[in-house]
Amino acid sequence: MFVVKAVTGEFMKNRITNTNQAKSSDVVWSNVSVTKDRRDNLNKQRSAVIWFTGLSGSGKTTIANALEQRLHKEAFRTYLLDGDNVRHGLSNDLGFSDHDRTENIRRIGEVSKLFIDAGVMVLATFISPFINDRKFVRNIVNETEFVEIYIKCPLNTCEDRDVKGLYKKARAGEIKHFTGIDSPYEEPVSAELTIDTSKLSIEESVDAIINYLVKNSYLVINRRQRITQLLLNRLTTSNNTI
Repeated sequence: MFVVKAVTGEFMKNRITNTNQAKSSDVVWSNVSVTKDRRDNLNKQRSAVIWFTGLSGSGKTTIANALEQRLHKEAFRTYLLDGDNVRHGLSNDLGFSDHDRTENIRRIGEVSKLFIDAGVMVLATFISPFINDRKFVRNIVNETEFVEIYIKCPLNTCEDRDVKGLYKKARAGEIKHFTGIDSPYEEPVSAELTIDTSKLSIEESVDAIINYLVKNSYLVINRRQRITQLLLNRLTTSNNTI
């Protein structure tokens, strides 16, 4: 059973207050002629951030990578922001305290917002253990531009996978502030989609996500028809092999 505790919004309030104080009255937003809508029309898709959250080892990056391959094959504009990769550059000055985790997600949220404005579909794979942090990202983009996908998986299954050996180190006390061991994970209460990777295969998980994107019009109609046909073909093939 993983650690769960109540996390107050005090740090979030302080951060917002400090951020507002740091703003200069001389900084104004510059409007541009090429808008997000024009970029979306050019790319023939609706830009958004597909936010994968879940425990380490639940399968976030694996599924997002498989999803991106499928979308790329259909000529969609995507970019995968991976939690580990980001810490090699943008967040290489941050650790894993609650404070640093919140700042990491704030940065990723702002980067995702820029990608959305560029007309790109962002696949963001981050443990992002705190509800308030995920809510912060949801609130800085438009209502339909944040799609939260909870990659659900029992802690013991994640530990059994433990490809990087991180759970073993955390249990031995070699890694501190490890989510699920000595740092909490707050499960989503209203995610757009929940994928249980202890029950679904990678392909089934990707199919479920694509089905959601199709139904909710994130794909332009002609592409939706092609990708829907691909799904139907896959389902037909699966049924024929049972």
